[in-house]
Amino acid sequence: MVQSLNLVFCGTPRFAVPSLEKLVEAGFSIRLVVTQPDRPKGRGMEPVASPVKQSALALGLPIIQPEKIKANEEFRTQLGAIKPDAIIVVGYGHLIPQWMIDLPPLGNINLHASLLPKYRGAAPIQWAIARGETVTGVTTMRIDAGLDTGDILVQKEVPIAADDTAETLAPSLAAIGADLLVETLFGLQDHTIKPRPQDHSQATLAPILKKEDGRIDYHLTAVEICHRLRGFQPWPGAFTSFRGKNLNIWAARPVSRSLPEGGLLVESGHLFAGCREGTALELLEVQLEGKRRMPVSDLIHGYQPRTGEKLGM
Repeated sequence: MVQSLNLVFCGTPRFAVPSLEKLVEAGFSIRLVVTQPDRPKGRGMEPVASPVKQSALALGLPIIQPEKIKANEEFRTQLGAIKPDAIIVVGYGHLIPQWMIDLPPLGNINLHASLLPKYRGAAPIQWAIARGETVTGVTTMRIDAGLDTGDILVQKEVPIAADDTAETLAPSLAAIGADLLVETLFGLQDHTIKPRPQDHSQATLAPILKKEDGRIDYHLTAVEICHRLRGFQPWPGAFTSFRGKNLNIWAARPVSRSLPEGGLLVESGHLFAGCREGTALELLEVQLEGKRRMPVSDLIHGYQPRTGEKLGM
């Protein structure tokens, strides 16, 4: 019976919440939820519980929030006493030490938001969109000592819509992944899943995002820049500079225009910025440093950008 499986759930972000809720709904016994400590947020810097902790509290599940886990003997003793059949890891935020990998008979099962071995790393959803992929997916895998290198258990493809951003795609992948996680545990329990090694030669990386990743590079084509703009929502976004001030680009579209890279063209209430290979960005919604988000018509009316001015200078 499913109810005989004892699980420990390790997760932190909103992406992990559907997985926790689906496991409870499916009848698995969640003996412990492990999540990151409360972190200060907002203007008052008050401690805020992670989304997984908030969900676990609502579900009445036991919670632990260790600052470190690798050499944490108290934590190790606690998990050993539970004797979990499997440890579920969804966006937890700590590397899983070998002693945890070795503990449960079904292994440490990870839900990863890509079609491994593509987009290993911390930001698979963002980089898949930013690199122009039209298909992504979710993978359940057994964690090993490497970075997202363990054997694949189950995968499911998910299309990326032309207007998808990281904000719109993540909830969809989280919901699909939660169902896949339940399917994986059933399959492991009745021995119908055959783990398969990853083809490491096909691996690509999705490193943690940095603020600088959002800086617009006009040596790219307009299509490439728009992919990055969509992928890097809500952070680090897409930004450039205008007259020495930061300018966030919230919406833009690629067009065919031959302009100097970064050079502006103001035409009939529209604003274009030159990119590579005879392409340009038509700016649609922007935010100048210290100002509100605005349609580009407000920028044109209020700041009167001139044709020939350059962005990014």
